[in-house]
Amino acid sequence: MNTLPLSALRLNHKQRELIEELFQTVHAKYPQTRITGYELNPDDKEHIWVIVEVMMDEDTEIELQTFAAELSADVMMDYGYSISLMTENPTLIEA
Repeated sequence: MNTLPLSALRLNHKQRELIEELFQTVHAKYPQTRITGYELNPDDKEHIWVIVEVMMDEDTEIELQTFAAELSADVMMDYGYSISLMTENPTLIEA
């Protein structure tokens, strides 16, 4: 992936705050996560992807994705910003 540092994105203060809050909530439940970068959805430049490395088994990763998606939906409903955590899992072997 072609990730960017957060500073390279043109975000307002609230977007930055929501990204940090979203990640910290996920990280508190799944501490084996770390942010590796950020991207804009190529189909929707208003949709921010937070790229997160996850070191866990596939079932736990699916749980994390579901949890993060619910949080992201809350952010969208409450603030109107599209922010999603996109996982990368180097522990899984792709076929």
